[in-house]
Formats: sequence, structure tokens, C-alpha cells
Amino acid sequence: MRLGWSFILRGMSLALATEIAARPSPRCVMYLTGQHPITPPIDQLGHVTHVALAFMRSETFNDPDRSDWPLFLTVDQTRPKFLRDTKVMIAIGGWGDTAGFAEAALTDETRKNFAENVARMVKATGADGVDIDWEYPGGNGEDYKKVPNASKAWELTAYPLLLAALRAALGPSKILSAAVPGLPRDMLAFSSQTLPHIMRHLDFLNIMTYDMMNRRDTITKHHTGIKLSLEAVDAYIANGARPADINLGFAFYTKYILTEHDACAGGSAVGCPTLLLEDPETGADLGRTGGFSWHDEVPGDVRESFEQALKLGRYDEEGGGYYYWDGDRDIWWTFDNADAIQRKFPLVVERKGLGGVFAWGLGEDAPAYEHLAAVSEGLGGLKDKGAGRKVEL
Repeated sequence: MRLGWSFILRGMSLALATEIAARPSPRCVMYLTGQHPITPPIDQLGHVTHVALAFMRSETFNDPDRSDWPLFLTVDQTRPKFLRDTKVMIAIGGWGDTAGFAEAALTDETRKNFAENVARMVKATGADGVDIDWEYPGGNGEDYKKVPNASKAWELTAYPLLLAALRAALGPSKILSAAVPGLPRDMLAFSSQTLPHIMRHLDFLNIMTYDMMNRRDTITKHHTGIKLSLEAVDAYIANGARPADINLGFAFYTKYILTEHDACAGGSAVGCPTLLLEDPETGADLGRTGGFSWHDEVPGDVRESFEQALKLGRYDEEGGGYYYWDGDRDIWWTFDNADAIQRKFPLVVERKGLGGVFAWGLGEDAPAYEHLAAVSEGLGGLKDKGAGRKVEL
């Protein structure tokens, strides 16, 4: 039974009420990227608890003699852009960056070398910790057509060992987090056998609940919709992650996909066939899908279609996503507007008792920062309800 917050506090012991009131505010992690290294005025960043500078390449840390740590923005340059207690982290890896991690994870010696180099970097830069973006250990990454998953099966056990080495090198006071897949088909390294071992070493998971429609798909769906987000969160919880250690991902960018005309025009635009999006032999992008951030210039060939999507798009109550199908140009648009973002707080973050949220990425939302404002409003509502934690009697 769920009761009002004030009533719950009145009915509890003073000690328990004090403990709940003292729980930390929800985490809010913002990736700050080299592609869009800009930030809003600091008064718009009151809910941001962590910023992750993205990225350092993974192979950087396999050289035992490495002494330089290249960043598009130093930690010292970053701190004044945020509130004083905001944690500044370094994100290592990213989409397509797998070879350096695989080399690092191979043996006890390579894992120790990698981890010690990461720790040296953290000390030298003054960072508060690192975010590990080996997004697809065990397979299903960018090269999945060229390098079969079977040849990467060893990574399923090596990944937790690499995280263990990182925690040992960083010590207990530095933050260690990981960005992880949002689609169950990609959660190869995050099974019920491996995830409990992984979570022993991490402070939190950033579940990438976006790009959940991509060029491997053949029908239209919401790339960051509520239904798929809940499936992702439920999978991690079922496999051993505590809800409080999970951050829900938000996408500050759009996606569009080319579709088959007749099938989409004859029925619902949700779940209708796309054109072939990737080469069936190589997995290469066939150029029939795209996307851009709110800070980017809209590509000329889709500008008019995007303007229609902004004006005529609708919210799908079943799948939980904002979308538009342009029947004249056969383009499926999927992205979050402010309304779609705010719906996720009661329906996903609060409902599941998650520890926080994150977004890719902060500068991608410039110059208006409307999506950041929507996230901040959602976080403000959670804080009013007790930092997003469920209290059930």
C-alpha cells in the first residue's frame, strides 16, 4: 500500500523518518562530449550530480609507459562550469571502441596494467572516477557481422575481472560506473550469473535506454520509449542489479528511419516495415537511417520532414514514445520531446525506485536546453517525493 509522504513520516519512528529524509537526491549524470563541449548557465545545472567527459580511448591505458592523458577539456576546466559538489568523471571507450578493452581484459597481467594506468590518469587529472563504456562485451557490437560472438565468449567472464582490477586500483573512494546495453538481445555480459559479480565493483549502471531501434531492426519502434525502457530495467533487476544502483538513460537527439510505403500507409505506423538498414553480410550502415542532436543543423534532405514531425508528431500511449511518420517521404521519426521525458519519471524512475538518470549528452541539447529542463523538472518532482525511493508499507 502506497501512502502520502507526510502520512508515512508521521507513522514512522523518528529514527526511520530521519533516515529516509536523509537519503541522497537522485543521481543526474550528464555526459559532456567532445562533439558538443558546451554547457548552459550554471543556474540550469542544479540537479546535475555527475558529469562524465567523453571519451578517452580504451587503448590509451594499455601502454605501461603512458604519461599523457588527452582530453578535450581538463577536469580543472570542467569544474567551474558546474556546482561545487558535482563529481567529474572520465568516460573511457564508447561505441565501436572494443579492441582496447579486449586487449586489456585478456590476462591478469593486462588487466592489472590497464587498471593501474586508469588509476594514474585519475590521480593526474584530479577526476572523481571513471565510467567504463565497453558497451558490448561478449559480442553484438559494431563489428558483430565481421567478428562472430562465439569468438568473444571469453569476454563474458573477463569483463567482471577487469572491473575488479579497476576497483582494486582505484580504491573505494573513487567512482566506478559502467554504460550498459538497453536491449535484452545485447545483454550478453549481464546475465544472472555475471551481473552480481559486476555490481560488486560498480557504484552505478547507466542503462542506455536509447538507440533501442537501430539499423539491426526491420520494423518501426520508439528508440527511447517507455515500454522498451521498462523491459531493459526489469532485465537488469531480474539479473541482480539493485534498482537504487540503476540510472535511466535519456537521449538529447533525434532518430529517423526510411520505411516501406505501402505497408506503413495501410496500417499503423508503429511496427511497420523499414527498408533494409544494414548490409546483411558486413553489417555496414546502408544510409537509410540517421539522427542529429538538438544542437546540430538539421540535414537539408530531411529538414522539411523534421519540421512536420515537430508540428504533427504524437505520443504513442502503448509503446510510450513520441513519433511521426512522414507518408510523403516515407520517414519514421522517433525522439523525446519534453512531455515524453517527463512521463518517464512516474512511469519508470519512480515506479521502479531507480537511483537516478543520465543523458547523452549535455551540449547536444544546446542552445535551448529544453530537454535538460524537462529532466530537471522530473528530478525536482522526485525530490519532493523522497528522492525517488519507493516506500511501501
